[in-house]
Amino acid sequence: MKVDYESGCDTVQITLEEQVGRLSGGSDVIAGGAVIVSYSKNRPAMIDVIGTQNGFEEPLRIAAERNDLDAEALLAAVRAALAAPDRLVELDVGVRAAT
Repeated sequence: MKVDYESGCDTVQITLEEQVGRLSGGSDVIAGGAVIVSYSKNRPAMIDVIGTQNGFEEPLRIAAERNDLDAEALLAAVRAALAAPDRLVELDVGVRAAT
């Protein structure tokens, strides 16, 4: 996934799937707009986290649960983007090893 933190507007954009053209599947607004999940072909394609300084963990966990996504991977992605502001971060998260 690709993640970009725009420090000027305190917004993180997580790209789950590369898009050709526009997102066409609507969106889900979570926690009063703290997280917005955009869809393409009925699949989550992009997640916007608005206002990270107000706390993003719980709204992002809700988004992950609603969309059957890996909450830990999404949280790690946002934290990585916050650590490298205004630069594109690419993150590859593997499947959890069986214990």
